[in-house]
Amino acid sequence: MTSSTESDDVPSAGTSTSREAADRTESVSSRLYDLIGVKGKASDSGPGVQECSGKDRDTYFRIFHKWSFYPASASDLDTAMRHLRDGMPEHGWKIVEYGPDTSRNKNLTLVADNDEQKVGVHITQMKKRNPPKLSLMVVSGCYRVPEGQKVEHF
Repeated sequence: MTSSTESDDVPSAGTSTSREAADRTESVSSRLYDLIGVKGKASDSGPGVQECSGKDRDTYFRIFHKWSFYPASASDLDTAMRHLRDGMPEHGWKIVEYGPDTSRNKNLTLVADNDEQKVGVHITQMKKRNPPKLSLMVVSGCYRVPEGQKVEHF
């Protein structure tokens, strides 16, 4: 689910309106925020709608929620990532990747899927950014709108 937004292996997430699916995805982000477990603040960005590759854009959609977490102290970034890595499996997450990425900064990344919630997340620790932060991208599976409705894009 998290390997690519254009992947053919995106699971069905069921039937929903865009708004209801966005609320569910924000709720997933909120639970991830709770797992971070260190003082800090999150960016105030809302979810958006994207197409399901190869499907009718008026009938099928995915929800993405990109947000950032800024710890009170840069040294808390390692603690935050450890809390996520250790705590997520207890909440239905399967960690599929954990370690440095291929960037020059070798940012620590965590990629996980939650099959029950039909969502995936890609978390990148950006220690060398000013200010340092965690960048999170939560993406849902592919939803179908209820019969007779169209996808609301936002």
